[in-house]
Amino acid sequence: MEIRRPVILISNDDGIQAGGILALSEVARSFGDVIVVAPDSPQSAMGHAITITKPLRLYKEKLADGSLGYACNGTPADCVKLATGVLLKRNPDLVLSGINHGTNSSASTIYSGTLSAAREGAIQGIPAIGFSLCNYSDEADMTAAKEIVRTIIATALRQKFAAGQLLNVNIPNLPLEAIKGIKTTRQAAGRWVEEFDERTDPQGRKYYWLTGKFILQDDRDDSDEAALNQGFVSVTPLTHDLTHLEMFEVVNKWEFTA
Repeated sequence: MEIRRPVILISNDDGIQAGGILALSEVARSFGDVIVVAPDSPQSAMGHAITITKPLRLYKEKLADGSLGYACNGTPADCVKLATGVLLKRNPDLVLSGINHGTNSSASTIYSGTLSAAREGAIQGIPAIGFSLCNYSDEADMTAAKEIVRTIIATALRQKFAAGQLLNVNIPNLPLEAIKGIKTTRQAAGRWVEEFDERTDPQGRKYYWLTGKFILQDDRDDSDEAALNQGFVSVTPLTHDLTHLEMFEVVNKWEFTA
């Protein structure tokens, strides 16, 4: 009896030619049949945006290692929707996104295009994992990250990672021997404090560049930020159900009167 290899869908938000997606697809091929569908240009911080005001297009594109993928002119979430709705005859067994060039911990999970691709898979009932390396360079060394990815994928497949579940994996920018281990973590409380760099164009009109800094508002030892700061890989289970359960119990007792 022939054993069917898992079908693994891979996407990202850094673009189909990013080094991270090449590293991720290389590792994933040792576990199953891989299809890569990714944006044709960087789509960082797109959140879960989808395209409804222009046509979406897919075209084959050769990756740096010679393998073929599909480039899409839409967002990371669009890529997963097109892959499952157009390219594949059945849902993949696993959706992977990344390896992102830069961290996606704490509040960044809300804005992340990397996680939106993985989250779209989870919304469709497919187990999904988003991977990020805490190094924003386009030339980031993915050597250690690939070994962590290998371990996470192997474990998820062995543990029968359930349909619709989502993991957010952040990897510290350290050599493999310096990484202390892997921790299951909570999403740290924190926020970005925005600053706007005001400039003037040649026509005298004002425009703004968004800048800012991250403020950590969490001192728990089991948060993703704490794990990363201590040299651990953080693995945070996420859900797309945004219901605040404790607040639900409070609001459910309100009497709504004018």
